[in-house]
Amino acid sequence: MMEPYYYSQLNKQQQKIYQEIRRGLESLADSFEVSRVEGPELSDLFFRLRLDCPEIFYAANYKYSYFPNSNVIQMKPEYLFDKNKIREHQKAMKARVEKLTREIREKSDWEKELYIHDFICENVTYDKLKKQYSHEILGPLGQGVGVCEGIAKAVKVLCDALELPCIVVVSENNLEKGMKYRHAWNVVKVQGKWYHMDATFDNTLGKEETRYDYFNLPEKAIFRDHEPLICRAPECLDEERFYYREKKLSFTKQEDVKKRCQQAIRKDRTLTFHWRGGHLTRAVLEELLQIFAAAAGEKERHSIVSVNWPQAVIRVRFPKEQPQDRITMENAYAEENPD
Repeated sequence: MMEPYYYSQLNKQQQKIYQEIRRGLESLADSFEVSRVEGPELSDLFFRLRLDCPEIFYAANYKYSYFPNSNVIQMKPEYLFDKNKIREHQKAMKARVEKLTREIREKSDWEKELYIHDFICENVTYDKLKKQYSHEILGPLGQGVGVCEGIAKAVKVLCDALELPCIVVVSENNLEKGMKYRHAWNVVKVQGKWYHMDATFDNTLGKEETRYDYFNLPEKAIFRDHEPLICRAPECLDEERFYYREKKLSFTKQEDVKKRCQQAIRKDRTLTFHWRGGHLTRAVLEELLQIFAAAAGEKERHSIVSVNWPQAVIRVRFPKEQPQDRITMENAYAEENPD
């Protein structure tokens, strides 16, 4: 299993402090000593440790003190539960992860990742109230609710159990764009290459069906609607394992879109696909809308279209009745604060 990612990015002294904090938290110590550093650096190490180790779900904050001439800091964790309750939760989480991953252990990396993604999208509800446990694995794995931080940590815990390299990444907020809080998702290593996977965004899009708009994206795609990362992550350059390309639902020609529309109408299904035939401009979209309408009209149907503009993913339904709205723009972003 790979060395914890954020730990591997630290220098020797920082790694020493990281391990001191980890040992103290894992032993459920009321307080413990760590080598002295300035407050911001201590906070950063605590932050990175919690991204590396989402199984430490019970210590979201801490206080610390030190004597002026001392070489050590006294850390006092602020545990979310009493120690007996923490142990109960640890036992429950271990059993839950074991049960969820038992039947998928021999599958390929891609199948493991897909299984985890689908579990989140099908079994976890986004917690608009943002309860404390929704920021930790307890929410998605224990209560079936979560915000982006808890969902990303749950993905990592499941990936870790399946020996699938996975990192929780966090982006900056952007007040100018109305993004008040940071956002968290995952970078996953599949068959030797790294990809971005945002189960929270797909979860918020998939109200009627499981969506894969953010499953194995390269950097140039994910950062169309995600802010820059706080901490550096591995480069994600490959485009070939993006879900819609993998499933041959990424089209470059309008005639292919027409054929798939006709096929979807015959089978009375929804068509969700990725447009890869150049930039999805308004002119291109209008041409595609005409294709949808024409294919629908051949079978006395109508077309209802929703568009994830940044990722050029289009969803088309073909109802028999006349819809009120022909087209809607989808917004996957959900604000939350992983701090």
